[in-house]
Amino acid sequence: MIKNMDVRGIINSMGLVFGDIGTSPIYTLTVIFIITKLTEEHVLGVLSLIFWTLIILVTIEYSWLAMSLGKKGEGGTIVLKEILVPLLKSGRKVSVITFLSYVGISFLLGDGVITPAISILSAVEGLRVIPGLEAIHQNTLILIAGIIAIGLFSIQRKGTEKIAWVFGPLMILWFGTLAFSGVISIFSTPEVLKAINPYYAVEFVLTNGWTGFFVLSEVILCATGGEALYADMGHLGKEPIIKAWKIVFVALVLNYLGQGAFMLRNPNSTNVLFEMIYQQAPVIYIPFLILSVLATIIASQAMISGMFSIVYQGISTRIAPLLKIDYTSEEMKSQIYISVVNWLLLISVLFVMYEFKESHKLAAAYGLTVTGSMVITGIMMTLIFYIRKDMLKSAIAFLVTIVDFVYLLANMYKIPHGGYWSITIAAILLSMILIYTSGQKRLYRLLKPMVLDDFLKKYNMLYMRASKIKGTALFFARDMSFVPQYITHTMFDNGIIYEDNVVISISLSEEPFGVNRTFKEEISKGLRVFEIKMGYMEVIDLVEILRAEGIDERTIFYGEEEIITDNVIWRIFALMKKLSPSFVQFYKLPSDKLHGVVTRFEM
Repeated sequence: MIKNMDVRGIINSMGLVFGDIGTSPIYTLTVIFIITKLTEEHVLGVLSLIFWTLIILVTIEYSWLAMSLGKKGEGGTIVLKEILVPLLKSGRKVSVITFLSYVGISFLLGDGVITPAISILSAVEGLRVIPGLEAIHQNTLILIAGIIAIGLFSIQRKGTEKIAWVFGPLMILWFGTLAFSGVISIFSTPEVLKAINPYYAVEFVLTNGWTGFFVLSEVILCATGGEALYADMGHLGKEPIIKAWKIVFVALVLNYLGQGAFMLRNPNSTNVLFEMIYQQAPVIYIPFLILSVLATIIASQAMISGMFSIVYQGISTRIAPLLKIDYTSEEMKSQIYISVVNWLLLISVLFVMYEFKESHKLAAAYGLTVTGSMVITGIMMTLIFYIRKDMLKSAIAFLVTIVDFVYLLANMYKIPHGGYWSITIAAILLSMILIYTSGQKRLYRLLKPMVLDDFLKKYNMLYMRASKIKGTALFFARDMSFVPQYITHTMFDNGIIYEDNVVISISLSEEPFGVNRTFKEEISKGLRVFEIKMGYMEVIDLVEILRAEGIDERTIFYGEEEIITDNVIWRIFALMKKLSPSFVQFYKLPSDKLHGVVTRFEM
């Protein structure tokens, strides 16, 4: 028997993980048969390709291989990098894998812009199936989809915790409807069941030459969102997601087979799923249309939350600048809202809706960077299994990576048809990551920190002779072995020294979660170090931690860098630093106690 906890986990997974892949039946077959002649052989071939794509790229790559890798149950591209890097001995190999992980993150964010646009717009286009609305203008549909998108992004600040409990039940209703309508259609044309045989997939590709190969670029639409199985593993747990996928997989396969059967009976169909539902039961069509819109909103919500999570991982692992973060839940610190990401994403979604106008044109640009991300995941998994001497999984991962690569090559066809937008967005994000990480390394070298032993000699002399200010002063340093310049400037150049000086060191552990905090032994009279070691996906409340440790500071000192440069790249880096909140703003430290120490650097 399935326990209540398992049932709750499965329901939550339905709502939070499978929205994207679960709404792909709305547009996948419709788009494929825009570029493919509709014959029985082609229908069977395409259905077979869809079935085996779901098996290889979702079930094997993500549900089995990727989910067997994790740190404390956490998954995602950054986690794979954190697992792989310690296993590599060469510094050059580490650099290559680090760069690949940056590319993978950029790819996910690049296609993430299209997810809400294609999902919402394709559902809204179902209005045309309603008698009397066949001639509704496309601009009207874009306006409706845009209003839905604006409403969705506008509620993010308030958080979705209060309504998230309905996501799972609604998606169960959605998948149940997909499965039931598919079964009804299959009964009328049972020969579509032959498509489960991989022979039809192979025959389709071989007999159709380049056309068959490029059809793969649209077949991949059935698997977009599959990466969420692994990326969301930490939020919901491995077992509930795998169990939920088994249910979702059956529902998706039944519906795709049903749509194929419907197309054989109705070769002039232009909006397969909606026309099939309308033909089966006109009385429930409008409720189904409303359900489809809700399902696409849920899919978009999962993507938005995923974007926030990926960006926060980037901030915590220091590959992205600090951004203002708000917590939308008092119970769950993982529920966050990043204003800049939210509004940039909305602007991008509205732009691509306006630019492409129709869901089938959006589909022509969709999936390119997702397949790139799948290739990177495959490469990293293959290496991890190989280094760990798990040769069976390494061999299977290698074969899956080859399949990923074939799909990536097929998707190159999309570049001139709008795929360049995904690549452009991903390239901009990758450039920002590379500029920021390179700039941080260069800036750190210019900071000229003082070695601890030299610092202590000067500090002890000053502490003995100088008149001290009553109370506690806080300073921040990543590693107390090297004391930042702003601390030496404050104490030695300006002669500001307090009775109690606490240096707070915040560093990342190799695990995704967990917070360890300790006061080190007093390294000198009036000088203490408070060390916080946190998981690279952990969200902490620094003020709360300080209060829990009894630290009641009078003043907080922090360093500010003013960058002077004629180099274009470093100017971009300086602008990123200027526009992003400072360290103390990011952690919401009390503003009335803050004192910034500005140091000018020439890069």
